[in-house]
Amino acid sequence: MKVVVLGATGGTGLEIVRRAVEQGHSVTAFVRSPEGLNSFRDRITIRQGDLLNSDELAEAIRGHDAVLSGFGPRLPIAKADKDLLHRFALTVTRAMNHANVRRVVVISTAFLFKDALIPYLFGRCFFPSVVKDATAMEQVLRKSGLDWTIVRPPELTNKPYTAGYRVLEGHLPRLGFRISRADVADFFVKAAEDMTTTGKLFGVSN
Repeated sequence: MKVVVLGATGGTGLEIVRRAVEQGHSVTAFVRSPEGLNSFRDRITIRQGDLLNSDELAEAIRGHDAVLSGFGPRLPIAKADKDLLHRFALTVTRAMNHANVRRVVVISTAFLFKDALIPYLFGRCFFPSVVKDATAMEQVLRKSGLDWTIVRPPELTNKPYTAGYRVLEGHLPRLGFRISRADVADFFVKAAEDMTTTGKLFGVSN
């Protein structure tokens, strides 16, 4: 597959790039600052631009099979970024429609699982702006008409790939409090390849 990775210089984005390359996919990273991708320079295409500019993003996406987004706001959330995910979703869906690319896999948060009581309450008590913004992002994707898959992990760690992570459609796996970014990246690539995950959301955890 030819994939575009967004948020490619962040912790999760770097792992998505690494996993996609390891699986033999052709990878384009669309980033504002490419310095964090130096170790991949001979194995991927790097396009520099503004992730919130739909024209620039559409040009980068055109001709690819899928978009994989590990993009998210940095913590603590700045006031200017309180609706960043919502704005990002509007830009991505507009750009993908212009570029005639339909497949997209996007990271969200386990805070939105109402039946996962601890993450749900923790998110609403300590990260209400993230909960609100992620909810708005997901609503945009659901209404976009694109072939979307949403991935909701709990706390992300920098531990290595395990291959033993758990996946549950529509719910967070029981007692799923953490997952490594490397395991999330593995599921991202598998989901992009598997069209049966289209129009579904998944909880993933170690």
